[in-house]
Amino acid sequence: MAKSILVTGGAGFIGSNFVPYFAKKYPEYRIFNLDKLTYAANLDNLAECRDMPNYKFIQGDICDANLVDAIFQDCDIRGVIHFAAESHVDNSITGPRAFINTNVMGTTNLLESARGHWMDAPHRVKPGHESDRFHHISTDEVYGALGSTGLFTETTPYDPSSPYSASKAASDHLVSAWHRTFGLNTTISNCSNNYGPKQHPEKLIPKIIQNCVNWQPIPIYGRGENVRDWLYVLDHARAIDLIFHNGRAGQTYNIGGHNERTNMQIVNTICAIMDKKMPRQSGKYSDLITFVADRPGHDLRYAIDASKLERELGWRANETFDRGIVKTVDWYLQKSR
Repeated sequence: MAKSILVTGGAGFIGSNFVPYFAKKYPEYRIFNLDKLTYAANLDNLAECRDMPNYKFIQGDICDANLVDAIFQDCDIRGVIHFAAESHVDNSITGPRAFINTNVMGTTNLLESARGHWMDAPHRVKPGHESDRFHHISTDEVYGALGSTGLFTETTPYDPSSPYSASKAASDHLVSAWHRTFGLNTTISNCSNNYGPKQHPEKLIPKIIQNCVNWQPIPIYGRGENVRDWLYVLDHARAIDLIFHNGRAGQTYNIGGHNERTNMQIVNTICAIMDKKMPRQSGKYSDLITFVADRPGHDLRYAIDASKLERELGWRANETFDRGIVKTVDWYLQKSR
């Protein structure tokens, strides 16, 4: 019988890159994609899955405990890959409650359904459910900010700065607690900033591209000195696949692209690509750069040490930033035509 996997938030940016990859690679799995379809989701990004016989979309909210439990029961869920989250830091500053509800309570609902359907008692798995696993996707933002040197490791103390990162830190702790207290088979991954096709235009890279296309000001917080480690989204998908199948139960794995860039480097790189691909008769795209007041609590630098993932599971990032950013710009330009 085909193994049923529940993917939450599969219509979001990372999920909509992961689901087609995963469903194509594992035709023996039945993939159930549960997504609330908030503003950040887009079913058009899953068009390639519509005719896949092993894929089914379910519209619903992970905050609905009865729905989640019914899906586990009716679909005989044997694995969870949990993307669903409120994830935009700016939105968490203006409206934090939605982040607590989805990221904390929604994760709790999923953990409780998994525990109820896979386990008879704490540390006693139901027969036939020994390989069932709950994989939780998180962020490097739970670790707070780095100085000019150093890297986040899996043992870096949590020090979240925003309501978003605090809610993700809470969900990470819940997943760990369900493993320790109940013996639930869990893994966690904390990733650096993702980029690539299908990302919502509110995020930095698609916003830069979109504003270039529309010849609109490109807003950059502060002086653009904030540093992020950029991870191509399909490299992230491969890492999740490896951790879900081969990671050690109860372990956390950091996923990073070894691509540290300041926000100014990002915007200048994209503007230079646009100058080549869509040259203007007068002016350069960098003329659009506008500095705006910095975000409250804006962490200066994130950078991931992914050596545990590389050492234990043999993962390597396939995409360099220089190649990946060109692919990303090409995708958005094609979409804008």
